[in-house]
Amino acid sequence: MTSTPTRSDAGLASTLRISVSRLARRLRVERIAPGQVEPVLSDTQFTALATLEKHGPMSPGELAGHERVQPPSMTRVVAALEEWQLVTRTAHASDRRQVVLTVTSAGRDLVARARRRRDAWLAKRLTELTPQERATLRAAAPILEKLSQS
Repeated sequence: MTSTPTRSDAGLASTLRISVSRLARRLRVERIAPGQVEPVLSDTQFTALATLEKHGPMSPGELAGHERVQPPSMTRVVAALEEWQLVTRTAHASDRRQVVLTVTSAGRDLVARARRRRDAWLAKRLTELTPQERATLRAAAPILEKLSQS
């Protein structure tokens, strides 16, 4: 009897790691529109911007915690996003020592365009799968989300 690589937990972990990494890399490529003039953000910059767009205004420290990066790293990310006018920094309403980051309309538009491009690419790939394969992915999606949040 031949063992498949996913029969053991270690084999499954390896197969998932490789497959998810390849899919993530391909989706990152789809985030950028060829020939368009828009900031080319690093993965960290884009996810920070997308987090602000999704969850609303927050302090740089809250954003760093959300993104699981050190505050000094987030300071550099925020500086770049501010330079490209994708986020604004305003004084905190109750604590003048703090600032609040908010996505600008340009930042919101950039995130929306990138999501549309990636969703379109992935939706096209999904049409190439059988109905059973798509059903399996539908069942696996919440499990993958759970893994990504742990």
